[in-house]
Amino acid sequence: MKSLSLALPLPVARLRALAAIAALTLASGLAAALYLPASMAGVVALLVFCISMWATALVPEYWPALAFFLVAMLCNMAPAQTVFSGLQSTTFWLLFSGAVMGAAIGHTGLGKRAAAILSRMLGRRYAGVIAGIVLFSVALAFVMPSGMGRVVLLIPITMAVAEHIGYGAGHNGRTGMLMAASFSSFLPTFAILPSNAPNMILSGMADNLYGVQIAYVDYLLLHFPVLGILKSVLLVLLILWMFPAADPVRAAAPAQRQGPMSAQETGLAVVLGGCLALWMTDGLHHVSPAWVGLAAALVCLWPAADLTSKKCLNQEINYGSLLFVAGVMGLGAVISESGLGEAVVHGLSRHARFATDTPLWNAAVLTVISTVVSLVTNLAGVPATMTPLAQDLAAVTGLPLMTVLMTQVLAFSNVCLPYQAPPLIFAMQAASLPVAAVTRLCLSLFILSLLILTPLDFVWWHVVGLL
Repeated sequence: MKSLSLALPLPVARLRALAAIAALTLASGLAAALYLPASMAGVVALLVFCISMWATALVPEYWPALAFFLVAMLCNMAPAQTVFSGLQSTTFWLLFSGAVMGAAIGHTGLGKRAAAILSRMLGRRYAGVIAGIVLFSVALAFVMPSGMGRVVLLIPITMAVAEHIGYGAGHNGRTGMLMAASFSSFLPTFAILPSNAPNMILSGMADNLYGVQIAYVDYLLLHFPVLGILKSVLLVLLILWMFPAADPVRAAAPAQRQGPMSAQETGLAVVLGGCLALWMTDGLHHVSPAWVGLAAALVCLWPAADLTSKKCLNQEINYGSLLFVAGVMGLGAVISESGLGEAVVHGLSRHARFATDTPLWNAAVLTVISTVVSLVTNLAGVPATMTPLAQDLAAVTGLPLMTVLMTQVLAFSNVCLPYQAPPLIFAMQAASLPVAAVTRLCLSLFILSLLILTPLDFVWWHVVGLL
């Protein structure tokens, strides 16, 4: 779609793309009607329409979600409780809580203090600068559960630091620093449960459809050693190789010495610390991370606490992203209730050569299928499409349901092209990063992750008893 929009005036390109999506939607529905009941064919058409609109980004992400609600209700595809189940999910409320906490971090000045910490972490060596940015970005994900929020916070900070240490516009060092901030803000953090939307969509749909509650610590143990730590190391090495630069001409600014934390900063630090402690111990108290986050958001929104602005809910919360997540989860629930999942699984099982005595092969094939889904849609499309099929896939493969669900993480944590990840698209625009350079890093990391990290993850899963 990028090349099309460059070759034609935007309105013409948009109209042609919309016409193509309409034709694809109609063709998908008619083709499905040849093999499936009319009710399932309608769900297929709606699925193709929503996924195409989300993948091409012709309209804001919330528009297809609202269109889904309308069409599903008008066509009586499922009961209202199913269609709007995303609004009742823990994922929806965890995202809302993360948005509030992100606004509080900016309002109190805690974000600027974090920037000072970042400056002190960066030394006189280029390799240390890149590693320091990656380390800080991953650490930030433990207390700021919003990939987009972290990118929004880190890009301007990184640009300022790069300028100060002598990496001006067009310098390889500046590009490398911005790549480090952009990619590490969300790629390694897929190993932390409440840190990105696809994680939470998976968690919410697993609970909504199967009553499976994914614990914070269990998820961290399964994914962080490989997808968090090793992927961070791989990212640093790739950036140093693809964007080499001389060491900075001067050290990172010690920055102006900051005074003691204000009452608002201290209060927010206590709230975030308590929230993180409860998230990490959810296996003991069994309170969902969503309700822990909502409690923290309520504290942040308390007027007398002064942790957020008075206009926070009206002006600083991105409700479009919340509606998008609710739409994705509702679409998954409708797919599940329609019986489409079972029909798709029967089709897949005839070609995938699943066998109950080959668990490693089964897990690898499921990862490949989820990866293809992520290429056709975007990262959030993986849990939306695959989670409703998980129970049937578990029956066909003989794998535990949790194992089938976790194979999705290997797919949506591995970005092949920039369009799959909204935070990366934002970073490209905000930091004026070359599209070709971002794509090269995406592809390199994607291939190496498939060839190196995915097999290592399977070994780790075998060690911990998941595979």
